[in-house]
Amino acid sequence: MAGNILIIDDEEQLRKLLSRIISLEGFAVEQAGTLKVAWDLLARQEPEIVLCDVKLPDGDGVRFVKELKEKHPLVEIILLTAFGNIPDGVQAIKNGAFDYITKGNDNDRIVPLLHQAYEKAIAGKKAAVKIKVKGAYTFNDIIGAGPLIKDAVQLAQKIAPTNANVLLLGETGTGKEVFANAIHAHSNRNDKAIVAINCSAFARDLLEGELFGHKAGAYTGATKDKKGLIELADGGTLFLDEIGEMNIDLQAKLLRVIENGEFIKLGDVKTTKVNVRIIAATHRNLVKMIEEASFREDLYYRLNVFTISLPPLRDHAEDIPELARHFLAYYAARENKPVLHISNAALQLLKQHNWKGNIRELRNVLERATIMTDGDTIQPEHLPFEIQKQSAGSASLTLASVEKDHIVKVLRYTNGNKTRTAALLAIGLTTLYRKIEEYKIL
Repeated sequence: MAGNILIIDDEEQLRKLLSRIISLEGFAVEQAGTLKVAWDLLARQEPEIVLCDVKLPDGDGVRFVKELKEKHPLVEIILLTAFGNIPDGVQAIKNGAFDYITKGNDNDRIVPLLHQAYEKAIAGKKAAVKIKVKGAYTFNDIIGAGPLIKDAVQLAQKIAPTNANVLLLGETGTGKEVFANAIHAHSNRNDKAIVAINCSAFARDLLEGELFGHKAGAYTGATKDKKGLIELADGGTLFLDEIGEMNIDLQAKLLRVIENGEFIKLGDVKTTKVNVRIIAATHRNLVKMIEEASFREDLYYRLNVFTISLPPLRDHAEDIPELARHFLAYYAARENKPVLHISNAALQLLKQHNWKGNIRELRNVLERATIMTDGDTIQPEHLPFEIQKQSAGSASLTLASVEKDHIVKVLRYTNGNKTRTAALLAIGLTTLYRKIEEYKIL
């Protein structure tokens, strides 16, 4: 079985036809004629893909996309419409839809789209839950010689051999997962697994099931016992990324695990004993959340035995050259390119950039630069236009011209594949189409 798909359409004949076609592709299919029925099904089991009509008796599909992505961020949604229009399509993509297609005109696209959406959904789930025996990184993998990073590493090295819980604070992309893995790798638990979960990637009920597991029959679709991630981490480390997104009711259950080393699975009547070390991470202000009654104060103090704050990249820009060399070596090897260097001009632009996405953003920029260059040196023109514009001093080098040239280069690299081009440019597909029309790119 390839995966699970939910079809939402008030036309019964169309639902049955789509269900037959999709079932032949190996998918398990559920059907709903209204959004109310769909929400009931989603409360019991999360599919990988939802195929949804735009016009439904009890709601609008475009608005439903936004609501669904808020509650089930890992689900991919394809909207179907009898009368396609550009504003609806643009809004659907903005709301998080995987694609927006017209009934009848795009029938031949449905099956390939389902497989593409399924691959994305599975990749999202794999990224949200990771189980490693030794940990993916050690302290040797943490790059940076600046004082802020050195201080963070020294603190992490000091706490690693203990059993104390750790709270990692920092903006998205600052390396909290790398630090969590390094702490585990240098702990006395490193012969057991480090189990990582991104709490923001799951709806409340699904997160509870992922963490605590369930007994067969706990709910519709639970046909066999399932071990939760806490049990899988027994003897090792549980890394709770973005713990600030955890529902406050679920926080109480986690507190019991920390205090008593036990929990009750969904549908069970007896407790399960575990011995786990908790490393939690968040970009949120937990103290403020406590004041707002959205985070438990007792849980905060249980997690906050030892806190390590990771600096944003803009505060340790002196580490950018070393980080750049590391990422360029990695991506050059992956793309079968010669050893890549970076020009002083390009490096200066990187150091001037604000890096709202921190190290993760830098890594993505250098991946694109590796793809864009035909030589052995990254130049300013190989960087995204928003970084290039920092040095656009001449009248001929306008923001529009830099942006247009960059889009043309990426389109050339992808052989005109607009979906891949939009992904490499880190913009929406609808934005790319608008830019192509605006700049008259053929």
